[in-house]
Amino acid sequence: MSTSEIIKSTENRMGKSIESLSNNLAKIRTGRASPGLLDHVQVDYYGSMVPVSQVANVNVIDARALSVQPWEKNMISVVEKAIRESDLGLNPVPLGDLIRVPMPALTEERRRELTRVVRAEGEDAKVAVRNLRREANDSLKNLVKDKEISEDEERRYQEVVQKLTDKFVAEIDDLIARKEEEVMTV
Repeated sequence: MSTSEIIKSTENRMGKSIESLSNNLAKIRTGRASPGLLDHVQVDYYGSMVPVSQVANVNVIDARALSVQPWEKNMISVVEKAIRESDLGLNPVPLGDLIRVPMPALTEERRRELTRVVRAEGEDAKVAVRNLRREANDSLKNLVKDKEISEDEERRYQEVVQKLTDKFVAEIDDLIARKEEEVMTV
């Protein structure tokens, strides 16, 4: 593997860590309604498990409620049950051909708990990015060992890898700060 391939691969994988963190943070409920909140809720659709968004329209009614409108009438009770049994602590209410999902207000204690969860997610993402840095540096060391690059080149590329790491860690910090602010906003 060449140095440019190592750098490109490392950058892509660090980007995927950020993407994964963003997805995990989107699942954390802030008391504000967001269609993405139900993305990981799975529904039994004729024997196969699919996300709610594949069997219904999910829309924001207002800051404190979502509407879920299944495309098939017989799916209303199935979707309602899936939302109720999810780990989100939501209590959906069927209203004719749609389901209203009110967002319960968060207590101060629950908000603090959620900020700890957000920080833990951020720390996991940072660990993943640092592991990718270590892998890239190990690959560079192997290139030196195989005499494909000089030690000076290795140091130069390690600096590039470190700059990538710093960039992605800063991005993680930014995502965490924004999510914490969102969680703590009443």
